[in-house]
Amino acid sequence: MFTGIIEEVGRIAAVKSQGEKRRLTISCAKLLPELKVGDSIAVSGVCLTAVEITNRTFTADLAQETWLRTSFSRLKSGAHVNLELPMRANGRFDGHVVQGHVDGTGSVISFERIPDGNDYLLILGIPSELTRYIVAKGSLAIEGISLTVAETEGTQVRVAIIPHTAEVTNLRALKVGDAVNLEVDVMAKYVEKMIAPERATSSITVEKLVRAGF
Repeated sequence: MFTGIIEEVGRIAAVKSQGEKRRLTISCAKLLPELKVGDSIAVSGVCLTAVEITNRTFTADLAQETWLRTSFSRLKSGAHVNLELPMRANGRFDGHVVQGHVDGTGSVISFERIPDGNDYLLILGIPSELTRYIVAKGSLAIEGISLTVAETEGTQVRVAIIPHTAEVTNLRALKVGDAVNLEVDVMAKYVEKMIAPERATSSITVEKLVRAGF
């Protein structure tokens, strides 16, 4: 389990293909001393397993499903990726529950500094099937970053980004049209499953439950 608090921004050193499988090699420094072969690590919100480690890089294998479902298909050598190790059992919970299981990808519509301010506004287009899980003031993991939704309108999501987050993540390296990994709040999906049998006769919705604090 992760929390969406990015610990380091790594760079793609290589993307190698072998049939439908791909191997991703990432260079980083801060997290390598804590990483062992077989350990999990979130790469831009995707939970991967380190299969090789050198003094400068780690390597992870990508299944075809991972390649197709995530933003990894846009990655080339030199691209920036967000890195986070799993939360320690005795650690502080700073973000929200992030599993590293991507629900889909959004696309960057704009990422600009708010006029007369220091913060940024990130606007994303998101898949229509995910909109029911995303509410204003709710949590959303974007590229593995735990963020709070400012506003939703149709298939667009707006998120305010403070300068610190822009500085220590890969957000500033993104361009308009880039795909980004999205993971919705897992609690919303559990609530939806629990109330599914009652939908035909109940007025309860995921949005109403989230607003009520569930």
